[in-house]
Amino acid sequence: MKAVIIEDEKIAADLLKSLIGQLDEDIEILAVLQTIEDSVEWLNSNPHPDMMFVDIHLADGSSFSIFDKVEVKCPIVFTTAYDEYALKAFEVNSIDYLLKPINKDDLQRALNKYKNLKGVSQNLNYLNLFNQFMEEAEKMHHYKEYFLVPERDKLIPLSTKDIAYIYIDLKLIKAVTYSGKVYYMNHNLDEMMKQLNPKKFFRANRQFIIAHDAIKDVSIWFGNKISINLSVETEEKIIVSKARVTEFKNWYSF
Repeated sequence: MKAVIIEDEKIAADLLKSLIGQLDEDIEILAVLQTIEDSVEWLNSNPHPDMMFVDIHLADGSSFSIFDKVEVKCPIVFTTAYDEYALKAFEVNSIDYLLKPINKDDLQRALNKYKNLKGVSQNLNYLNLFNQFMEEAEKMHHYKEYFLVPERDKLIPLSTKDIAYIYIDLKLIKAVTYSGKVYYMNHNLDEMMKQLNPKKFFRANRQFIIAHDAIKDVSIWFGNKISINLSVETEEKIIVSKARVTEFKNWYSF
C-alpha cells in the first residue's frame, strides 16, 4: 500500500511515519507534505496514493482547500487536535481520525478500518464524506474569541472580532484593530492561524493574516498576483502570490 502524509509539524510527521512503519512494513510513504500549495502540486503531478493521512489545520490554512483543487478518491484519515468526544460523533465507516499525540492503538484502528473498507467497496465517495466531516467538526471546534494582550502594566482581552489584520514588523507580531489601535502578540503567525477561525481569517503571505470583514477591495497586481486593500491602512501592500490567488478567491467567496 502506498500512502501520503500531509502534516506541517515535523515532529508529528516523523512520529506518524515511524508508527506506520512499526505497524505495517508493507506501507510505503510516498511523500510527507507540509503546505496546501505543496500538496496540490504533488497530487497534480503524481499518481494518487491508496491512502492519505491529513492534518486538518496547516500553517497556511485549512487542508480542506486541497480538496477544492484536487479530486481525491482514496480514503483519508485525519489527524487533529479536536476534542476526542466531539469527534466520536462524526465517525463514519470510511473516515477515521487520529487525535494528537498519535498512539499505536488509534493508528492500528485506522489501518484496520481502511483494510475492511477496501474489501467492501472500491467506489465510496470519500470527498463527500470529507466535506461532511469538516462541516460537523468545524461546528464543534472552539476557536479563540479573545487574546490576552499587554497594555501598559496590564493584560487586557482583545476580541478577535476587533482584529482587522495581524502582521510581522521587525520580528514583532502586531494585531491592528479596525480603529487602528496596535497590540503586541505573544504568538507567531503560524500559531495564531491555528487558533483563529479559518473562515474569518486568511494567511495572505508570510507577513500578513487578514480578517474577512476588513477587506475593502482587491487589485490586480503584476505577474497574476493580487493586492488586497483593507479598510484599515497598512504600512505595506498585502500581496497574494499567483499560486494562492484561487485559494484566496475560494475563501473570500465562501
